[in-house]
Amino acid sequence: MAKSRPARGPKSNRKAAEKSILNGTQPARKPTKKKPLTDPATLLAQATALLQTSQPLEALSLSLRALATLRPNPEQPTEAALPALNLLGEIQLELGCPTEARDYFLLATSLDPEGLVPESQGGGAEKFLWLAQLCEEGGKRSVEWFEKGVRVLKRELGEIESLRLQSKEGGADDIIEAQEKEKRRKLAGALCGVVEVYMTDLSWEPDAESRCEALVTEALLTDPSSPEPLQTLASVRLSQSRLSDAQAALQRSIGFWKDLPPEDSEVPDFPTRISLARLLMEAEMEEEGIVVLERLVSEDDESVEAWYLGGWCLVIMVERQKEGKSSGGATGGDEEEWTAMLEAGRDWLRKSLELYERLEYEDERMRDHAVELVEGLDGLLVSTVTAEEEDGAADEDWEDEVDDGHADDDEIEVEWGRPRKRKGTTE
Repeated sequence: MAKSRPARGPKSNRKAAEKSILNGTQPARKPTKKKPLTDPATLLAQATALLQTSQPLEALSLSLRALATLRPNPEQPTEAALPALNLLGEIQLELGCPTEARDYFLLATSLDPEGLVPESQGGGAEKFLWLAQLCEEGGKRSVEWFEKGVRVLKRELGEIESLRLQSKEGGADDIIEAQEKEKRRKLAGALCGVVEVYMTDLSWEPDAESRCEALVTEALLTDPSSPEPLQTLASVRLSQSRLSDAQAALQRSIGFWKDLPPEDSEVPDFPTRISLARLLMEAEMEEEGIVVLERLVSEDDESVEAWYLGGWCLVIMVERQKEGKSSGGATGGDEEEWTAMLEAGRDWLRKSLELYERLEYEDERMRDHAVELVEGLDGLLVSTVTAEEEDGAADEDWEDEVDDGHADDDEIEVEWGRPRKRKGTTE
């Protein structure tokens, strides 16, 4: 809490003080200026706090001041500048400036090319993992950055495990256990990142499938309690058309966190759950997918992609249920319920398009698909209402006629796409 402002004295006292100063009966005091903060560690700590509270511009200003102190000569930077460079890279990402972010991370790698500087001093694997995602070349170059980060993480994990064995004669204290868990999670995530590259940019490589199998297995063994390796396993299984195996992996992944509150550290981050929603839709698990998406929009109601996926998911749910009815299977709904679901889906899609324009989002393919879905739903729902009105009028005119099943002519037809079966790529 900020300090409260001191109460001012009576007006007569203030006038007397001003008069005495003007008459020279007491020396006038010079106004004191607050000394600007220059300690780089404090500046970076404050910048980090600002970044975590979605104030990247304010964080940028403090970080640049810290960098100017840590790197007085820009032509000859030293390892001391690493904490500021890494933080500036993350700030630029938050500001939507990937090129500037990449430049900061590249400068950091030039100062710590093998990740030997301790993480507490701005070293470690993080910059390599960011560059794996930001490098323009993609493909093998991304894998190289990931592998460099993996080597650093494995080395750091080995050091932590040695400390754990030495601590308390083989017993691990809470701090060391927490550090080990964090490293294992990061390492598993980096291995999953390599899998994604082999499933997309390098899917044509002859050993792509075998590499994916080996890497996802290593990730699962590295951190068996993490949802991310199971999601990656599901993605691999979908690419192999092994639907039931993918569904089983996704159920296990969700089971780790679905009953936890949003603030729990075990809940995967927002982008990971967006990817999960796409996988659930692709794996014909739309009901689980809409539950995940409803939770996402409750946490961030300005996520364009979450609203888009939710609308699309509802459309696919109706399509799937109608297919079940036509084949004699369980449907889980009737025409009235399906219409309500499609109306809800249209609302989700309209929300995504509204946010797309307001936030100046950049994904034309997603926007075009959302527009296509909304236009199709507009026409479909109008015709459905018209058919219902005509049916009502007919019932009034010919009350004695027996309904011969004409409702089948008005069944909802929804054929506007599903998440594509992937061969190394995502929708």
